[in-house]
Amino acid sequence: MLGATGGIGSAMADALEAGGQYQNVLRFSRSSQPAFNLTDEASIAACAAAAGQAGNVRLVFDATGFLHDEATAPEKALRQLTPAAMEKNFRLNAMGPALVMKHFLPLLPREGRSVFATLSARVGSISDNSLGGWHSYRASKAALNQFVRCAAIELKRTHKEAVCIGLHPGTVQSDLSAPFAKSGLNVRPPEQAAEDLLRVIGSLGPPQSGRQFAYDGSEVPA
Repeated sequence: MLGATGGIGSAMADALEAGGQYQNVLRFSRSSQPAFNLTDEASIAACAAAAGQAGNVRLVFDATGFLHDEATAPEKALRQLTPAAMEKNFRLNAMGPALVMKHFLPLLPREGRSVFATLSARVGSISDNSLGGWHSYRASKAALNQFVRCAAIELKRTHKEAVCIGLHPGTVQSDLSAPFAKSGLNVRPPEQAAEDLLRVIGSLGPPQSGRQFAYDGSEVPA
């Protein structure tokens, strides 16, 4: 589990441990040993090495993502774009997960089912975008979806039963979603989101690799 101290990451790790399907659930975060830092490739490589030494890696779940902080908020108009905000979104939502794929996908066994899943977002869909806005976040998640697609194609050449997917968790109770939780919006606790996402992961096979799926099992269009 990468990003194991976040709302979804922590709930996913708890659910995996409770389910008993996996012998060992590793939790990587800034406070783990080795530490996981999405902006530091050396730390990603160190975590991948630790995971490889722990045994067969059948599931890699990347629960990282960035939407806002004190200095950066989703843009409502093009005039609000700044290089710093765009760079931060792409570094954390696309570049970081791509480097996770670079170092973790080779750990998946070549025989038998294995899964790499990363948190994407419905707003990363180009064809489903009818509202505009949130330019940097949308574009960075669209870039992530392309990385997932490319990685799945490459992975299939050597790992016939592997699944590489992006997952849209919906709106989950967390610091990330709190400022945007409007009245009437279906905001779910992390534990429910984890249960939903694990159900989706369990339902997918190699034919669905490279695509994006929502927490209810529906496919998110590209």
